[in-house]
Amino acid sequence: MANIKRLPSPVLGTYAWQERGACRSTDPEQFFAAEAERGRSRSSRERAAKALCAVCPVLQACLDHAMAVREPYGVWGGTTPQERVHLARHVGAGVAV
Repeated sequence: MANIKRLPSPVLGTYAWQERGACRSTDPEQFFAAEAERGRSRSSRERAAKALCAVCPVLQACLDHAMAVREPYGVWGGTTPQERVHLARHVGAGVAV
């Protein structure tokens, strides 16, 4: 069972940034891997998602959210789950990233 205690409370103002996201009109599957997706297919999809994130006006808010809730899936704020784990480890250790 998922531990939802770490998630922020569902306050509309908390998520208002999502209304301005570049991804609003994009298929969510571009940001989340299919269960069996691997290799070149996964890399290609992640690159396309990150390209959209790169021009997104709420990139930082999206990344902040993903880091705050420890989002384990998908591309958020231009980062993959593995990249967010790496960021969390380095930021938590006081290393400038």
